[in-house]
Amino acid sequence: MKMGVLLTYEWRGPAKFIFTDLNVIKPSMIQEATINAKKAAQQLATDSDVRLGLLRKASQGSFSIEDTHLPTKKKVRVVTQMEYAIQ
Repeated sequence: MKMGVLLTYEWRGPAKFIFTDLNVIKPSMIQEATINAKKAAQQLATDSDVRLGLLRKASQGSFSIEDTHLPTKKKVRVVTQMEYAIQ
């Protein structure tokens, strides 16, 4: 529970672990997604023999939290969309 995972129990099933601390990891996840988007855009520009221009538009999509094969481990994912100009 100190790591932001809530433990709940239903009498008909196994214990459930619910991730509750998204706001703590959200800024670093958005930062990483933004860096990766720019690297991908730069690679596309290089492969296309064009120059990557300025960022024109950006949006944060949704976060998803999924179970893994371990009940105490969750997979958290963010989707971002970045639009760059090319020259």
